[in-house]
This record gives sequence, structure tokens and C-alpha cells, in this order.
Amino acid sequence: MVSHEYGAPLPASPSSPQRPVRGAQFATGTGDPARCHCSTKQPIAAAAMTAPQPDNGAETPPAPSNPDAQAAPDDTAEMDARMTPEEAPISGRKKFGTFGGVFTPTVLTILGVIMYLREGWIIGNAGLLGGLLIITLGFAITLCTALAMSSITTNIRIGAGGAYAVIAQSLGLEVGGSVGIPRYLSQAFAVTMYVFGFREGWLFVFPSHPALLVDIATFATLYGIAYVSADFAIRVQYLIMALIGASLVSIAAAAATGSMQYGLGEVQLWGDFTGTPADPTRPNSFWIVFAVFFPATTGIMAGANMSGDLKDPKRSIPVGTLAAVGVSFVIYVVLAVWLALSATPEEMVSSYTVMVDKAYWPPAVLAGLLGATFSSALASLVGAGRILQAMGAHRVVPKADWLAHLAPDGEPRHSMMVTGAIIFASLMVRDLNAIAPLITMFFLVTYAMICAAVLIEQGLGLVSFRPRLRIPIWVSFLGLAGSLLAMFIINPTVSVVALVVTLGFYVILARHQLDAPFEDVRSGMFVALAEWAAKKVTELPTMQERAWKPNLLVPVEQSSALRGSFLTLQDLTAPQGSVKIVGLSPNGRPDVLTDQLDTLTAAFRERDIFTSATVIDAGGFAEGLRAGMQALRGAFFNPNIVFLRMPTSPEREADYRHVIAEADRENVGTLLYAPHPRAALGQRQTINVWIRDRSPDWRISMEIGNLDLALLTGYKLSQNWDAQMRLVTAVADPDQQGTAQDFLEKLIDLGRFPDSTAVVGTDPFDAYIKAAPQADLNIFGLQPEPDFDTIRRLVDQTDSTCMFVRDSGRESALA
Repeated sequence: MVSHEYGAPLPASPSSPQRPVRGAQFATGTGDPARCHCSTKQPIAAAAMTAPQPDNGAETPPAPSNPDAQAAPDDTAEMDARMTPEEAPISGRKKFGTFGGVFTPTVLTILGVIMYLREGWIIGNAGLLGGLLIITLGFAITLCTALAMSSITTNIRIGAGGAYAVIAQSLGLEVGGSVGIPRYLSQAFAVTMYVFGFREGWLFVFPSHPALLVDIATFATLYGIAYVSADFAIRVQYLIMALIGASLVSIAAAAATGSMQYGLGEVQLWGDFTGTPADPTRPNSFWIVFAVFFPATTGIMAGANMSGDLKDPKRSIPVGTLAAVGVSFVIYVVLAVWLALSATPEEMVSSYTVMVDKAYWPPAVLAGLLGATFSSALASLVGAGRILQAMGAHRVVPKADWLAHLAPDGEPRHSMMVTGAIIFASLMVRDLNAIAPLITMFFLVTYAMICAAVLIEQGLGLVSFRPRLRIPIWVSFLGLAGSLLAMFIINPTVSVVALVVTLGFYVILARHQLDAPFEDVRSGMFVALAEWAAKKVTELPTMQERAWKPNLLVPVEQSSALRGSFLTLQDLTAPQGSVKIVGLSPNGRPDVLTDQLDTLTAAFRERDIFTSATVIDAGGFAEGLRAGMQALRGAFFNPNIVFLRMPTSPEREADYRHVIAEADRENVGTLLYAPHPRAALGQRQTINVWIRDRSPDWRISMEIGNLDLALLTGYKLSQNWDAQMRLVTAVADPDQQGTAQDFLEKLIDLGRFPDSTAVVGTDPFDAYIKAAPQADLNIFGLQPEPDFDTIRRLVDQTDSTCMFVRDSGRESALA
């Protein structure tokens, strides 16, 4: 026996067979004088210290692949499956209007079992005013959700799937699927609940019929109607609407012939919430009674589920849904008044069939009850199949191509087969009371997400959000808050379970990197968040050493030139840094270089390095790079290090001196990469950071000279290589060795450099350079006027790749 709908448990009636109460129903850059050719990429990263540098690198990582170079789908059938139903070329598809496609299924779902079997119990417990308050509060929450859904459907080209399509197109396939999958399963299980409810009413009339046989026969009838076509299902719903109309006429006739025997002065306006005589030790409260009623108001998605089968969903969904909500609200209010004037509170609380008993012709009300249960099951079955087909079309579920298939007449029969199998299996379980509250929660999660989607769109203020039906932002907020409040009023524990399940589906889908055939609002969300963060950053002090991370500015004339330093750039920036590639076009063909850089940036992004590229046509190398630094000065992630490879000609050496001077003026650090022609970066196990002789002043302070960027560079590489870092210096006076050793050890301690050691030589620098411990990489300081012959000599003397680093003045190794 079904003892409750999908929400709170319902008290048993001592004088009538217990029937199910229907619960939550289904639906289911900046400019510069130079000419810039900017590709839509992203910003920069890196590190430094004090001395000289050399030439091209022998480090040759695999050529970066182009992740964008994926084979475009050329299978027409697959392309059609991924279209929205409006776009799919199905000539035999039947489209529905507002009345048949939206209003009818929605109003039949709202005017359901709770209206027939529980409204009297609600008025009996809460009184007339208390009951009207519960009805109004429930419909107010639903109305806010309906308005939010109506608004957003007038802003998008909604496809099949109803609420799933709305959420997916607004918040992305991952969010849409995380809500859509449990919603689909809930909708399928809802059919089973309605079948059980129909059986209860049937056995009330024919008590000798076998319960299992009634369930199977009811399901077979439902499935047969839904499998044939949605058109056939809607025609059947017209008949059911006539039955419900007849039941309301029977009630109206009773009112006209004297059933309202009590005057307003005799009516209990506020109830005692006494529960039922069967359980007097557990009195009800206002919120318990509200929890019993609220699922009746949540059938607003029944029409929206038909979104892919509507002639004009942008008009039909708002008009049909809001009309159904308004008509249903009036009917519930009128029935509440009629019940309060026709029966005593004791009668209403003790008998769930008081509406049948007080009607002019009771069989008409009983027929309406059976029809309401049957129509709810039918609408859930038709809607569930369409939700599954829509998720298959977007590859959210396994066997997507098969599930996305539409028959020549546009019916999702493959999805209907799977849905039918799930429903039949759940019928064999014979009792779904344990998961009934969970079904309601998934419906309410859906409503909350729709309101959240509209609230986000309204809050972002994007130009793309211009719905034909505009609503105040407080409406969507109240819909979101009301849906969440209703969840936790009905069952807090099950609400948490529903949210955890939804989050779990999101995590799973996020890992699949779904490819949506439409744009969603997430890009706008991230842009708005970035804009807000940028505004906050501009209000902060200019020196933010603790927020420092390497943002490299890398000049490129030919993309192949970066192959030798590709992995080095990756190790300098990962995981939080960035690379800004500035393409310098010396031959006047920026378009060719742009295409090459697209491939290069894609390779960095495959390795989770935030990368962007800009091509500048501004004359020579130094002029172009200076223009790039100036143009990127106001960028949010503006570069803080310019990465240079060892020059190979005297002309380029002169360019580098101009670039280094410009970097100093722009407060940008410089990192000159001088790879060893044979050793490259070796085994990447040890790094030496060289510190000049400071004798006799080895005092340590926050200002440590041109040393911060060198230390940070060494630390960054040691972490990404899992290598050991040494701080190395050479003192000419042996008496200074202990003081220097103490200085280096304090520097390691204050800088929090793990796995680092201090090494002090007692020979002059030129003599100690060969005697120092061998390293895979040596880092020196870079002078403002570098001597490139000295830099080449250091590479030879250390027999290793070297980096020569110059601070920008905006970083701190001790912060």
C-alpha cells in the first residue's frame, strides 16, 4: 500500500482505505601604437637573479600536438542526433500547441490525488484560513519557479528535455546532466508510484481483482498509449480532463443543492492540527501539513517536458504553464471553501474520501480520482522518455547514439523502451515507499536549479539575456529559496542525500569533458568573476609579493624556436603561472605566425598551463617586444618576467640590451635562458643558485638585492623537477666563510626552501666556478648591461645550462 506521496508520510485514515498522495510531480588587449593581431588566448609566468647568459637549447621535447586538430564528425546521422529537436530533419513530427502540449498535461498533474484525497484532511487540520495559507504558500513557491522557467524559455532556443534543456543551456551539460539523470530516474519511478495509486483506487471499486494483475494491466495500457505517440497520449488526456471536469461539476452541483450547511461564522478558521484519531499522540504542525500538500503544486514541468514537440515553445511554455497554475490555484481555493462549509473538521480529518462523500454524484469524483492518477502516470511516462532522448542527444548518458534515435514520426521509441523496462522492474519491487521522498527531492532540486539559472543570468546583466518575459530578480530568488526551504521542511535527511547524489553525478560528468552543441552562461559567469576580481586587485597596494606567481612574456619569431625550451617554460610556470606568447612577425605575414602560435598555445593548455598569444607587427625585434610589454601593462594577468633565449648575433645582443632596459622601466623581470649545447638540462636533479660575495656585510633583511627572482626560479624548478636546490657563493676571504654560511642557511630558513643546502667556497668566483658542485642548472644574476661573452664563458665553465635572472623589484623570496 502506498502510504504517502513523494514527500512527508501521511497519517492513516481510520475510516477509509489509505490511498497514495501524489508528491512532487514530474516534468519531469589592450591597444598600442603598434599594430596587434591578437588571437583569443590567455596570459603569462616565471622567475630570476644576478649575472650573465648564452645560446639555443638542446632541450627538445616532443613537438606539441594540436588538440584542436580533431576530426570533425562527418556522420550525418550523428550530427542530426546532436541537434535540438527543432533542428532535426524529421518530416513526420507532430507538433502541439499551447492547450494540448502544455496546459492540459500541467493542469491534470496539479489537479491530482492530493486534491481529491488530502485537501479535506489539510483543511480539517489547519482550518480554513490555515489551509488557504498553506495552499497560497505552496502555489507562491511554484509560481516563482514557473515564472523563472517561463522567462528563461523565452530567452533560449529550447530543445527537447524540458527542465533538463533549460538548465543545460544555461549552466552547461555537466550541471544539466547532474540534475537531469536523477530527475529522469525519479520521473520513471513516479510512474510506478502513480500506477500503485491507480491500483488503490481501482481496488476500492473492485476489491476482488488481483493487485499485481491490476498493476501490470495499468502499466501495459499506459505504455501502449505513450509508445504509439505523444499525440495519442494527449488525446487520452483530453478524455481524462473531461472526467475531472465532470467530478468538479458534481461538486458544484452538491454546493448548489445544499451541501454547504455551515455558515462562515461556524467554520474553524485556524485548526488545532490534531492529526488523526488513529494517532493522537503525534499531533501535526503547520509545516507537517504543508509538507503533505506541497507536492501537489509541483507539477509545473509536465508541459515543459514536451518542449521538443511544441510548435512554439517560447510562447506555449509560459502561457500554458502560468495558465495551468492560475486555474489550479483557483480550483484548490474554491474547493477549500466548499469543504470547510460542507464538513466538520472531524469529518475531514477522519476520512480521506470526504470529497467523494459530499459530492452530488460520488462516482463522478471517484472517476476523476482514477483519471487524475492515470493522467499523471501517462504524462510522467511521456516526459521521461523525452528527457532520456535529449540527454542521449547530448551524450550525457551511455549508449547515447542509440538513445538519441528518433523514429520517422519523431517519437523517441528507443528511450521509451529503456524507460518502460525501468518502470516494469520497479513495479516488481511492489513497494517504493523507501525512495518516495527522494523522488520529490529530485523534482525540487530541478526547480531550484532553474531558479538559480535565471538568478545567475539576471545577476550577470549580460546582453545575451533579453527574455521576452522579464521578471524581477527577487522572483527567481524566492523561487530558489522556496524550493530549498520546501525540501528541508519535507525531509531534511533525504534532501541532503538528493544534493549529494546530484553533486556526485556532476563530478562524474565533469570528468567526461562533454562537448555541448550550444553556448551556456558559464563563460559569462567566469568573465564577470574575473572583472570583479580585477576591480578588487586595482584597489590593492601595488606591491603584492605574497600573490606573486610567474607570468612569462615569451617573444617568438618562429614557433619552432620554442621547441627547445617548451618543457622549461612549462616547468617554470606550472601549476599556477601563465605564458603570454608575443609573436613578432619580421616578414609581414602575421596570419601565418598566428596559426602557428594557435598550435603552440594549445599544447601548453593540454598541460594545464594558462596560455595566450598575441602577434605584433611593429618593426624590429626590440620595437615589437617593447610594444608588447607596453600594451600588456594594463592586462589583469600582466607579465612580470620576459623570457629570452641566448642571442645568436651581435644585432640580437643589441636588441636584448634595449629589451632589458625597457623591462626595468616597466618593472618586469628578465630571465635569459642559456642552454648548454650538449648537456641541455641533464637529469634535472640539482640546481645551483649563485649569490655574489657580500663581504663583509652579510646582514639579512627583506631587501636582499637582485636575488629574489633567482631564488623563486630555483625553488619553482626544484618543486616541478623534484630536485635539490643549492645556494652557492664564493668568498675571497676565508675568514668570511662562516658568516657567509650562516647567511645562506638563514636565507634557506626564512625563504622556507625545502631540500636546500648552503655551499660556500673560499676561492675567488672565477676560480671556484669550476670547483663548485656540479648541477644540471646554474642560476646567476643578470646585469643591466650584460656581457654576453661572459655569459657564454659561464656556460662553458659550469658545463651546464644556465639561467641569468634580473629582478623586477615586485617579487620577494622571503614573503
